[in-house]
Amino acid sequence: MTKNEIEHRAEEVLSVCRAMGLTLATAESCTGGLISAALTAIPGSSDVFLCGVASYANAAKTRVLSVQEEMLARHGAVSAEVARAMAEGVLEISGADLAVAVTGIAGPGGATPSKPVGLVHLAGARKSGEHCEERHVFTGDRAAVRHQAALAALALVLKLTVKRLSAGVERPHH
Repeated sequence: MTKNEIEHRAEEVLSVCRAMGLTLATAESCTGGLISAALTAIPGSSDVFLCGVASYANAAKTRVLSVQEEMLARHGAVSAEVARAMAEGVLEISGADLAVAVTGIAGPGGATPSKPVGLVHLAGARKSGEHCEERHVFTGDRAAVRHQAALAALALVLKLTVKRLSAGVERPHH
């Protein structure tokens, strides 16, 4: 049995975070814990991965992750603003160095003209205050959208670590 793409990406994320001494937390809506499951399937992941919150319902987003109800009403759960608030919320409750959040419409229902099936917003946050966001429109059925969203979220974590390196934060002093 071979490892799938998500398992390989999760191993890469854990390896890079471990090498840099960084901890990670996740906040997932449309992926429903897929990212957390991929990370925790790897033995020894507890030295990097602190927690994952599957905040599928808006009430969970507000109660657990402190996403403001007004923000949900104004922008909708599937928005860059909510993804960022989810990332900040899980960063706060976990004490992790890095956080990634994902919210989207996996389908087959739930779409609107401005928010099609496959629309996914990702957000990354670092304890140091930096953020990054991505917007994707993935294709395929529900499972395919969730799979692509999980891969993209793990890739975003890697971008956050590279950003940290390129910012000079981790460069050794000679």
